[in-house]
Amino acid sequence: MTDSTSSSTPTSPDDDWARFEPPGGILVWIIVFLEIITFGAGLGVFLYQRDAEPALFAQGRELLNQPIAFANTLILLTGGWFMACGLEELRRGRSPLAIRWIVGAIVTGLAFLLLKSIEYTEKIQHGATFGDDAFFTLYFALTGFHFIHVLVAVMILAYLALQLKRGRFGQDRFQDVEAGGIFWHLCDLIWLLLFPILYLL
Repeated sequence: MTDSTSSSTPTSPDDDWARFEPPGGILVWIIVFLEIITFGAGLGVFLYQRDAEPALFAQGRELLNQPIAFANTLILLTGGWFMACGLEELRRGRSPLAIRWIVGAIVTGLAFLLLKSIEYTEKIQHGATFGDDAFFTLYFALTGFHFIHVLVAVMILAYLALQLKRGRFGQDRFQDVEAGGIFWHLCDLIWLLLFPILYLL
């Protein structure tokens, strides 16, 4: 009588590792961890300087455009939802629908960049620029760094949508798209930290 366990297919070390690898791969999560530390340190400096110069920071906040910032918050949250829907459709094997959702996320990213550019233009026209004082130096540094992240995320999603259209990714191969989605959600998370601290508190 043949032992049933002897006929089972042996698992390779790669298969064992795949069971524990996080969604999107370990590399993107290392990036997420480092980015959160970086922005956390920047926000820590901002809060420290705010406590040291409360009048200056209160005056600087009065010059910020809260309605645009709130609109951008809604835009990024909508884009995050679009991206999540796109990944769900891809996992179900419906690539055309996944592409549409991802394109929607790209549009929200472009809308965010446009509104942020308008806000920057307003500040410059009022004479508020990087290096003017502690508030606007930190404001432009933190939001500018985030602006670059959103721009990079838009380019990543555009590349992924193009590769999806070409059939490179699908129901059985979506880890790269998943990684792109995680980076996109990182932009959401960072903004949800920046918005209340810079604009509201």
